[in-house]
Amino acid sequence: MPFVLTVDQRSSRTGPDRVPDVLDSLAGTPAVLGFERTAGDEFQGVLDDAAVVVAVLARLVRDGNWSVGIGAGPVQTPLPDSTRAATGTAFLCARRAIDAAKQRPARVAVRGQDTEAAADAQAVATALTVLVQRRSPQAWEAIDLVAAGHTQAETALRLGVSRQAVGQRLAAGLWDVEQDLHPTLARLLARAEGEGR
Repeated sequence: MPFVLTVDQRSSRTGPDRVPDVLDSLAGTPAVLGFERTAGDEFQGVLDDAAVVVAVLARLVRDGNWSVGIGAGPVQTPLPDSTRAATGTAFLCARRAIDAAKQRPARVAVRGQDTEAAADAQAVATALTVLVQRRSPQAWEAIDLVAAGHTQAETALRLGVSRQAVGQRLAAGLWDVEQDLHPTLARLLARAEGEGR
């Protein structure tokens, strides 16, 4: 069963339309139905891999301009060509999730067929969101290089700092904690679908 992400731009009435740029950045994301604008400053996509959902969430919350609702559950098949024409429980859950996300300080919410697992997923998604949004630019410099496959020594050389300074930046940015949160959230999202219940 897939996941539906419904994403709404924050402060859209006072800022530029950011939807086209984010849709371009998400264009290569593996999806059942690719991300597209659904109405106004909102866009939506259908994914079938919980790990990809977590990666997209992390990308969106780093940007800081979005409220994110994640719905988990079945969708009506056969799927249409456009997410705007699709229906099913996951879409209803995503609608409830985005409405809830707009009221939450972290601007993320999860709704699913298994309400307990969805609540657990939301708690972990909130922790991931807060962690990502509070990172310093210096921590991001180190994390981006290490995440791209560079060693800490190579990262230090590129940044012109000591290897110890790179380690300190990774620790301050809670890089290891984020690495633990990603698979945990993916497992909880899979449970929230309620498959087999």
